[in-house]
Amino acid sequence: MRTFLVLLVLLAAGAGGVWYYAGTLPGPTVEILEPTKGVGQSGQLTVEVATPRERLQQLDVWLEQNGERKATLFSLSDSASAAQLTPLPDRVRVTRTVGKQDVPELQAGNARIVVSASGPVFFGLRTASGAADHEFEVHLTPPQIGVQSVHHFINQGGSEVVVYRTTAGAKSGVRVGDKEYPGYPAAGAGIAGASPDLHVAFFALLWDQDPATPISLFARDDYGNESRASFDYRVIPKRFRQSRIGLDDRFLGKVVPAILQNTADFKVQDPADLLASFLAINRDLRRQNNATITELASHSAPRVLWKDTFKQLANTAVEAGFADQRSYIYRDQSVDQQTHLGFDLASTSNAPVHASNAGTVVFAGWLGIYGNCVIVDHGMGLQSLYAHLSSIGVKVGDPITAGQDLGRTGATGMAGGDHLHFTMLLNGNAVTPVDWWSKQWIQDRIIRKFREADSAVAAGGN
Repeated sequence: MRTFLVLLVLLAAGAGGVWYYAGTLPGPTVEILEPTKGVGQSGQLTVEVATPRERLQQLDVWLEQNGERKATLFSLSDSASAAQLTPLPDRVRVTRTVGKQDVPELQAGNARIVVSASGPVFFGLRTASGAADHEFEVHLTPPQIGVQSVHHFINQGGSEVVVYRTTAGAKSGVRVGDKEYPGYPAAGAGIAGASPDLHVAFFALLWDQDPATPISLFARDDYGNESRASFDYRVIPKRFRQSRIGLDDRFLGKVVPAILQNTADFKVQDPADLLASFLAINRDLRRQNNATITELASHSAPRVLWKDTFKQLANTAVEAGFADQRSYIYRDQSVDQQTHLGFDLASTSNAPVHASNAGTVVFAGWLGIYGNCVIVDHGMGLQSLYAHLSSIGVKVGDPITAGQDLGRTGATGMAGGDHLHFTMLLNGNAVTPVDWWSKQWIQDRIIRKFREADSAVAAGGN
């Protein structure tokens, strides 16, 4: 009996030791990945807990300010939070927006994210916990913004520029409907001595945007706080030409196989079906090509690279204009509609193609419907495009002077005959070149504003 009692005592002591040991096992590891610096009207919360979802018993995330619990951001016990939880192979992740818009209780100043998690250990006999907290700042004061230039007139399908002031460091520019055009420090436009808060932004009202589309300045900081400001402008509506493009088997047999051969990553269902392949090229490949053009806008220099008036290719006749509304006719049937966003300029075969103004080459190669193509960046979001070339004489990164040879005209891509397809681009959007070919327009709409800003800076209003 005595031996039995001793055995019981030893077993109890062992069980107690095991129970104590289980209580010392570490709980889930918690890591707060975001916010890193701070939040404002918007912000992001990202929390990771190193334990499989099935082993997580409790997870709560909350916000504290001034020592008070302001808001619960996530709770595993709340079914409404389920969409914010992402199970990963060996952990779980909580993601959600966390700013003044989502958490009205937020106030400017210091704040703290607190996370508490627990899960079973030692065959589920005990529960172990883990926790973490992270301090950050709440910024709710939006950046300042206000216009400085006057008299803004914009042709539908055309361009304009505005000079304005905004809080240094804020992302700013002009919003036209759902399009944003970035602003750049005014020093890049040659306004000497301009303070960091003085900016310029080129913007456009696209051919397919309603003349009543709202246009305003915006400034947005890293915390999601945004300001808007109106400025005076007048829109000049335009009517664009309707045209018919006849298709025949000879034309389809010329352009379709060549485009497919030179665009290996674009596939059609049946390359032998020339009409269906043409329609896929005219619609889908056109969209892909235009997406590439839009992406190239991000490579624009933050300063003006051009000087004086842009030049139309010399001794050329205009075969098609900007924003022509084209209907494609095959065997007396309309099979497609697209918009021609440039000028078709024709002279002699294999004529030299000259740069319309100074800049830097950002694209030189095959570009789907545009065939052999060169795109020159002129700075601050402004670029020019030269398409259907028979040959290219420059490469990406080359500095270009006005009038420099870029290549030779041709009939590559979706071209029926030898010509140059030319257009101007603003932040990747096609705008009419007519404005930029006009010395008077450039002097009145752009240079005047820069000179007035320069004078204001010289007078001490930098």
